[in-house]
Amino acid sequence: MDPQNLIHMANRIAEFFAAGPDPAEAVDAVATHLRKFWEPRMRAELQRLVAQGPAEGLHALVRQALARGS
Repeated sequence: MDPQNLIHMANRIAEFFAAGPDPAEAVDAVATHLRKFWEPRMRAELQRLVAQGPAEGLHALVRQALARGS
């Protein structure tokens, strides 16, 4: 899996939910989306990228969602 593509896809999800009025709901929505629609390998790879370093360019909502265990 291409790391930049994973980051791009995750960021698109975060940008969609960031438009809502409640930041906490946005984090929950990103986490739920990743859990429901991303296969485990994709989520694991994204988690690995974050654990290895800054995962440059990754949206803050995605980072928060991953920290919640999505």
